[in-house]
Amino acid sequence: MTQAANRPLPARTMRTLWLLSMVLALVWLAGCASQGPRVSASPTPGVEPITASDEPPAVRRARIRYELAASYYEQGQTTVALDEIKLSLAADPNYGPAYILRGLVYMRLNDAALAEESFRRALQINSRDAQAQHAYGLFLCEQGRYAPADDMFNQALANPTYGGRSRTWLVQGVCQIRAGKLQDAEATLSRAYEFDASNPIAAYNLASLKHRRGDHQGAQFIIRRVNNSELANAETLWLGIKVERQMNNDVAAAQLAQQLGRRFPQSTQWAAYQRGAFNE
Repeated sequence: MTQAANRPLPARTMRTLWLLSMVLALVWLAGCASQGPRVSASPTPGVEPITASDEPPAVRRARIRYELAASYYEQGQTTVALDEIKLSLAADPNYGPAYILRGLVYMRLNDAALAEESFRRALQINSRDAQAQHAYGLFLCEQGRYAPADDMFNQALANPTYGGRSRTWLVQGVCQIRAGKLQDAEATLSRAYEFDASNPIAAYNLASLKHRRGDHQGAQFIIRRVNNSELANAETLWLGIKVERQMNNDVAAAQLAQQLGRRFPQSTQWAAYQRGAFNE
């Protein structure tokens, strides 16, 4: 890796990468919440599966309140969501998913102490809860506590039944960028992209990092796929322009610039293009 690639990313780029990944992570966690914990069949042969009829009344009440809380959280009604979480935990004080959502609510309210307490409580209830580990890792990274955040992400990924690997790899990769571990970040983001190449946020993050370290061909392959889809936005088009310029593809760069100016004329990216700020 070159000396330029080892330098910290510009603050503006870092904010973009982190906000993109954090938005995805919070939306995904809230989506998990709105679905509720599954009353799932046991994978152990010869053992009768656990079904909805086995759910104790207190747990059922807690789950229903929790699902309401998640719905309110997704709609941005944070205080109403918090009220429903309190009712969920009143029904069952050991209902772990409610503590995860409580942590997300307090993250949104910028109350770090109560957010951390919530995630820790979820992990006390179930130390192998991958969703709790993911959420706590996100929180720790936001606080700049990169080493324990990385450990939380790795614990979640080590769970063989965990279905959210691509999202955890994505957030872990961006966290590693924040920590200055660019080589680790590229490997992690590559896993996220390989697992879910249709995810535009994983694609953008990986392409941006490849561009940063001078792998313009690799960045071009990834970001072109995004910009040729309906998921292109000002950020992806701007990255595409910079990549094509680095590869002396003036026609492709001009076409992307035309799209950027037509579709996002008020964007900071279009303003940067107009003043020729390609290295910011």
